[in-house]
Amino acid sequence: MSAALLRSAHPSAAVFRPPPARPAGELATRLQALGGAATAALYDELALDPKPGLVSFVDAGSHDDMDAGIFMRSLFALRHYFPRIAAAGAANAPFDTLRTLGVVAEQRMLQATGHVNTHRGAVFTLGLICAAAGRLMADARPLSPQAIRDVLLARWGQALRDHARGASASNGQRVARLHGLRPVAEEAALGFPVLFETALPALRAARGLGQQRARLQALFHIIEVLDDTNLAHRGGLPGLHFAQQAARDFLRAGGAARPDAIDHARAIHAGFVSRRLSPGGAADMLAAACLLDRICPLP
Repeated sequence: MSAALLRSAHPSAAVFRPPPARPAGELATRLQALGGAATAALYDELALDPKPGLVSFVDAGSHDDMDAGIFMRSLFALRHYFPRIAAAGAANAPFDTLRTLGVVAEQRMLQATGHVNTHRGAVFTLGLICAAAGRLMADARPLSPQAIRDVLLARWGQALRDHARGASASNGQRVARLHGLRPVAEEAALGFPVLFETALPALRAARGLGQQRARLQALFHIIEVLDDTNLAHRGGLPGLHFAQQAARDFLRAGGAARPDAIDHARAIHAGFVSRRLSPGGAADMLAAACLLDRICPLP
């Protein structure tokens, strides 16, 4: 990964703030910056430690087939995708165009990782956020979480509902149907309620705790409520319910505000690893919340 990309992806990097106006000829630059913010948000998620069962720079969590190095190769492979899908959104492209861009991005990711699925869910979720934000930029409208959600549903809502009904039989889809869960395609068709109603509010409410603890707090809020098909795939419904209860217990005990919160989270991480549980869907939602937090000014 280039030094410039690493600098832009570092958690301490300046929060992305789009210019208030759209002078002629600058939209492409703004869309490129939006795409860079998406890559940085994926780095935000990777860099967080501890994370129950998930890959970080400290360890590989519950995974034998991936580590932080593979994730960094994946980020590098995806660096052009997010600006491209943002530009497609700015051009008011149909959902089929967005989906094609996502499929090509997945192929690049898999080539870079040796066919390890590091970011398939993030390609879908963060790609849609970039498309909706790009549409707002093209209209010279300010970025806000509600505006992004509104554009997503107004422009691509019906196509997302159709996509959710006919989504391919991935592991997540099969597990969702088996257990009556809501997979990510249905989350998207509803305008990502966990992202906009739980993840981002939790992240911003905890910002006074510092970056690491705020992201940790948001992650546990997500795990508590998300139908994470990654957890159900690895551990069945008992695994999903174990993870949700662990998150609930963490939050009820004071969450990331507790002085010993990091030690508590590390103990939960060890419990997830011993059960081979990995909340990959929650990780994608955390990255999406980090993206929204980077590109949308606080009210």
